[in-house]
Amino acid sequence: MLETLIQPFQFSFMTHAFWIMAIVSIPTSLLSCYLVLKGWSLMGDAISHAVLPGVVVAYLLNIPLIIGAFCAGMLCALATGFLSENSRVKQDTVMGIVFSGMFGFGIVLYTKVTTDVHLDHILFGNMLGVSSDNLWTAGAISLGVSALLLAKRRDLLLQSFDPIQAQAVGLPVGLLHYGMLAMISLTIVATLSAVGIILSIGLLIAPGAIAFLVTKRFEHMLVVSALVTFVSGFLGIYVSFFIDSAPAPTIILILTGFFIAAFLRAAKLTRQATKTQT
Repeated sequence: MLETLIQPFQFSFMTHAFWIMAIVSIPTSLLSCYLVLKGWSLMGDAISHAVLPGVVVAYLLNIPLIIGAFCAGMLCALATGFLSENSRVKQDTVMGIVFSGMFGFGIVLYTKVTTDVHLDHILFGNMLGVSSDNLWTAGAISLGVSALLLAKRRDLLLQSFDPIQAQAVGLPVGLLHYGMLAMISLTIVATLSAVGIILSIGLLIAPGAIAFLVTKRFEHMLVVSALVTFVSGFLGIYVSFFIDSAPAPTIILILTGFFIAAFLRAAKLTRQATKTQT
């Protein structure tokens, strides 16, 4: 029985999967809290889809794929900001147009080139095929992004809730805004090899939403979000080994289950509080 339970840890591809998930769980969970509070969930979705043409162009130019992905993500974020500020169209509409356009452009580019990079691995990730280089790259990005988020967490929190007040007290609002966009793009690049473009949005939204329902203090929210992401990642990879499923979708399903449980708990507490008041 014990031999069966520890079997997943006896394969190098499984241990790499556990490591990559542990690495990316920190920046994705921290960013998730800010995205949920700022109402930027669609921005994360837009950037995650927009990196596809950058990946394809980087392959054609024979440069590291992460460079193309980061540049495409930032281009999407900057284009969204420019169009929102210079048109009457709302930001969520602009984001939908920009990310769908860039994603479509990426698909067209991919179909026109001959490559040994499978589209499924780009879209859905290849967690069981993570290499040592992927681990080092993701580790470096995760360490840098996490350090910046923790060091500037109070400034980013004020800028998220009240940018006018943040500007009044002398904070570099523009730098914080575009710094956040850059960190989102870098984090998506870090998760690219693990969960891919499509499922990375789940890691950038669900943990923060779960923590938001569970606690009312932002400091606690960061901790809960990180714990939920780490536990979901570990369980998703571990369970996928025994049920013969892909790790990334299994992780997202577990996160969804945690969200439903947190939602039901919050709804129950709200009903109890309402009854007490009446």
